[in-house]
Amino acid sequence: MDSHEPDVPALHDAFRALRDSLAAEIVGQQALVERLLVALLADGHLLVEGAPGLAKTSAIRALAARLDADFARVQFTPDLLPADLTGTEVWRPGDGRFEFQPGPIFHPLLLADEINRAPAKVQSALLEAMGERQVTVGRHTYPLPELFLVMATQNPIEQEGTFPLPEAQLDRFLMHVRIGYPAADTETEILRIARDRARAQATATTAPVARMPLADVFAARAAVLDLHLAPQLERYLVELVLASRDAARYDEGLARRIAWGASPRGSIALERCARARAWLSGRDFVTPDDVRAVAPDVLRHRVLPSYEAIAEGWDGGRLVAELLERVPLP
Repeated sequence: MDSHEPDVPALHDAFRALRDSLAAEIVGQQALVERLLVALLADGHLLVEGAPGLAKTSAIRALAARLDADFARVQFTPDLLPADLTGTEVWRPGDGRFEFQPGPIFHPLLLADEINRAPAKVQSALLEAMGERQVTVGRHTYPLPELFLVMATQNPIEQEGTFPLPEAQLDRFLMHVRIGYPAADTETEILRIARDRARAQATATTAPVARMPLADVFAARAAVLDLHLAPQLERYLVELVLASRDAARYDEGLARRIAWGASPRGSIALERCARARAWLSGRDFVTPDDVRAVAPDVLRHRVLPSYEAIAEGWDGGRLVAELLERVPLP
């Protein structure tokens, strides 16, 4: 084998070990663990939504602890300023010049905790970074690290004092994942893990966690892009996105409920996520199940309901579910 070719079986083993390690710590959130790894492999950003106490922040911290990359957490609040995120230029009297002090956004892994609690001015500071992988301060533009992953959280309750993310900001997220409460037996397991962790911290016996080299992440991303995607499946993938813009071909009532469909960015995200899921499953080809499994999280924030649909209790997730029912499989 060429020394420059990635050792795909070894990469699969590494990511399988990473997934198992995360699942052992974040019990009852297997779907969230998978989506975190899909976002990492697809080189995209992740928005996780759920009630407080469902391990959203813990899951993201656990992933960061297992990657050989710097990590920063920013608690978004109403008084947060854009410079608190991007950094600012500081005057150095001794040198007679301004020196740029980078903010937390220059870390490869950034946790934006409760992102909807900061005003639009701060949210917009993320737009250039998430879309262009660079930050402009004053007259200078600074590149971000090669690995740059924004992992944001928000909760669907306590909407007083929050600032809903605009559509342009939402579209920068590869996936919008919603999580729910665990089952009873799972919650019992969570209690046991919490007790064991508290004992380990009290006795200072916490074992170090193995960290994956970034070279493995980049090699795995290249391997994901090499997966086989059949032309018929590619057409099905595109047809799902096209149906969100012109649902009248399938159902007039559904068409009235969709105000805006997904953009080509949605098609790109759907393909990348389907490839990543297939690769994580140990396959070298993409199946319709891969596309259908990731479609709700990839498209729910890109398919916008009409006022009529909102009044009837519809949201993007329900619209995507209806599209999946109507667009025929290849």
